[in-house]
Amino acid sequence: MSERLPAHLEVSSISRLAESNGGFAMVLSKGERDAGTILIVTMFRGGPAKLYERMPQLDGTRPFECTKLQDIEKPSEFDEYIARRRSQDPDLWVLEVDIADAERFIALLPD
Repeated sequence: MSERLPAHLEVSSISRLAESNGGFAMVLSKGERDAGTILIVTMFRGGPAKLYERMPQLDGTRPFECTKLQDIEKPSEFDEYIARRRSQDPDLWVLEVDIADAERFIALLPD
């Protein structure tokens, strides 16, 4: 039996955590219900976005790490990157979180 939480439950818990910390979360794309990969796009009041995704570590943990920053000069590149990821992985979940301190919020998530 897998110890991994089904993706739809993890997305729901991340959304609730964002709301309980004064933020707002919205699912932009639903992926595979049980085993889909989750990307978290964070921003604050429409500012530049950051993309977080799970990165497997040698010790077996899978923390969320920032993998892409939105360039203020070329904001469309960020959206194009996510669109490419979605075309490569139809099981991908994309969750947008508008929250004041993204780094602190991501640190609250389990590995």
